[in-house]
Amino acid sequence: MTEPAAAASTVYVLNGPNLNLLGLREPEIYGSQTLDDIAGMLEDRGRELGLEIDMRQSNHEGHLIDWLHEAQAEGVKAVLLNAGAFTHTSVALHDAIKSIKVPVIEVHLSNPHKRDDFRHKSFVGMAALGTVCGFGANSYIVALDAVSRL
Repeated sequence: MTEPAAAASTVYVLNGPNLNLLGLREPEIYGSQTLDDIAGMLEDRGRELGLEIDMRQSNHEGHLIDWLHEAQAEGVKAVLLNAGAFTHTSVALHDAIKSIKVPVIEVHLSNPHKRDDFRHKSFVGMAALGTVCGFGANSYIVALDAVSRL
């Protein structure tokens, strides 16, 4: 179990379906950096901010929900959530975010509002504290910087 002081400086970074394919999947949209590259960037920036990064990825909606519940139970500082396509379909993720007190920041590499119409609606964004999108891998860094000020 995480110590309370350590948990208070921990940020969960949860990544949804197909994000394990970053660097390979549609680099013209998502960039050439891999999820491991982004994890490294976040860990470096986290050290500068005094934050510990706990980076996870799953292609399964239930795992993301379980991790949101775990974030609450562990008392982490915040969650950065890139739910991938679940962003636009998952009422269950919306409800999980609403059911916890931990601040959740929605993150996207691309700008969903400049893409397909079905990507314009975000169930995650409706429940999240805020959204950072459109800056590629730097979206995660911008979100982490925001979390450091909470």
